[in-house]
Amino acid sequence: MYSDKKIWVAQSDKNCYILPQMANRHGIIAGATGTGKTITMKVIAESFSDMGVPVFFSDIKGDLSGMCKPGNDTEDMQKRIARFGIEGFEYKSYPTRFWDVFGEKGHPVRVTVSDMGPTLLGKLLDLSDVQTGVLNVVFKVADEHELPILDLKDLRKMLQFVGENRAEFSTLYGNVSTASVGAIQRALLAFEDEGGEELFGEPMLDIRDWMRTDIDGRGYINILSSEKLSNSPTVYSTFLLWMLNELFEKLPEVGDLEKPRMIFFFDEAHMLFNGTSKSLLAKITQLVKLIRSKGVGVYFVTQSPSDIPDEVLAQLSNRIQHGLRAYTPAEQKALKATAKAFRTNPEFDTETELMALGTGEALVSFLDEKGVPSVVEKVRILPPQSLMGAADSESINRLIRSDEFELKYRETVDAESAYEIICEAERVLKEQQEAEAQALEEEKAAQQAEKEKEKQKAKTNYKKGSSGYDFSKTAQKAANSAASSVARSLSTNMVNTVVGGKTSSASTIGKRAATNALSSVMRSTSNAVIRGLFNTKK
Repeated sequence: MYSDKKIWVAQSDKNCYILPQMANRHGIIAGATGTGKTITMKVIAESFSDMGVPVFFSDIKGDLSGMCKPGNDTEDMQKRIARFGIEGFEYKSYPTRFWDVFGEKGHPVRVTVSDMGPTLLGKLLDLSDVQTGVLNVVFKVADEHELPILDLKDLRKMLQFVGENRAEFSTLYGNVSTASVGAIQRALLAFEDEGGEELFGEPMLDIRDWMRTDIDGRGYINILSSEKLSNSPTVYSTFLLWMLNELFEKLPEVGDLEKPRMIFFFDEAHMLFNGTSKSLLAKITQLVKLIRSKGVGVYFVTQSPSDIPDEVLAQLSNRIQHGLRAYTPAEQKALKATAKAFRTNPEFDTETELMALGTGEALVSFLDEKGVPSVVEKVRILPPQSLMGAADSESINRLIRSDEFELKYRETVDAESAYEIICEAERVLKEQQEAEAQALEEEKAAQQAEKEKEKQKAKTNYKKGSSGYDFSKTAQKAANSAASSVARSLSTNMVNTVVGGKTSSASTIGKRAATNALSSVMRSTSNAVIRGLFNTKK
């Protein structure tokens, strides 16, 4: 509850506050299931909204949506309000926006592949160091050739392009093996089967759209529906990391402010760190350390502080610890470590109290005006002013439809990117190759036709010779002349025989005449052929 320009969170024998100027020093809300972590988040978020600070929630259980509606005045609530001695307590709704990576329970949230980058994408796809190295090469090639990678089809096309030209790129950037390219493609296929492709595309979320206030100056509470998203822990954690990185890169340095510019609550924070590589953990730690100077506070919500790596846990100064259960040796060890993290209060034993806390109770330690952690206090958490449970779906859908960002983010935009550019280049190259092949075929056909023409001309010249005479006709004329001579000789001899009464037989005369005539034909034909061959060679 926002009171006296401070965030009134809880009460012991005194009121316990988070100071707005110290709220960007980050925090942790931890506790076993059912101990009241969700209510604590809502109470703190309401105060931030009232002071004009936008808030982001990842809602895994679906019970934060009630912030868009005022709370119910029940008998139990009246008793709680009276017990705290709260004056002027008011049930009220808060300006709320709903978001969903899958676009089902809120405005779609998208990010481009290029904007996520190879490091986070490598974590998202669970790639090895070698495969992530190949992914770095793909991004480098895309950047140098101005090939935007907006969605997964762009990334697949770039992988194919780099794989087909790996000899050239390996020389420039290092080894690009077909095995690594294939492994990345298989990881993409598995990611798409989980519905992960919905995460990538345009219009991309402008993170500054989450940093809005309403007409009354209250900060908007942005609720990311994560029930479905949390079924893919890697996608969930990678998206949250991208948001932090996006804020860090886009927001200017502001130093210490009177109040934060924005507050993030990351529920089920252990998902953020499970299986995290050393390099990525170093990146998270750096982000948490430095994003404070951008005016952003990050609050991790988890069951046990041991879920968070020590490097990150050391940065979380505002601490709210609900009850812990220690049934195993590992849990008992975690309990001792949690108790030692607080400044000792001589009035009670911290470790013992952690085991005895009931629902709605907690141990807290906040930073004072000088940035020093207070001694641990045993407290009761205030009730929220908004609805404690989930809002009805009709109310949620009405808010989604009437919101200005529904028009901005609902429809997917498929802009020209690596896929279209490479496909167009392949189409042009194919047309050129087909045109060249057709031209080559036409040239071969023309050459063949020319050869046939020359061959036919040679045959014609063989027959005619260079003088232009048709030697076959000359030979025919000679043969005809010889045949006429034969006939005349036969006729004359036969007439002479009959009229003159010669004694030679007709057959003998005929044979002689035929022989003389055939010799004449052969001589005429032979002379014509010889003249043609001579003229042709000449």
